[in-house]
Amino acid sequence: MGEGGGAGRTVQRAREEIDGTSGHARLARLESELDQCWDLLRRRRARVEAGQDVTGARVRPASEVEGYLS
Repeated sequence: MGEGGGAGRTVQRAREEIDGTSGHARLARLESELDQCWDLLRRRRARVEAGQDVTGARVRPASEVEGYLS
């Protein structure tokens, strides 16, 4: 799974422990935000490797990030 492997296991454990609809909805939001963070980190690293300014990388909408496979 790469860099997010540990986070994925933590999310899986949290999912098993959460009860109720509101808890699952909150977990889904957190998973989406975590995906956005990993996406931003990957893109910032790519900009560094390309010699570009990292401030040009912005958080992309969850709908865009969620469409990618890890």
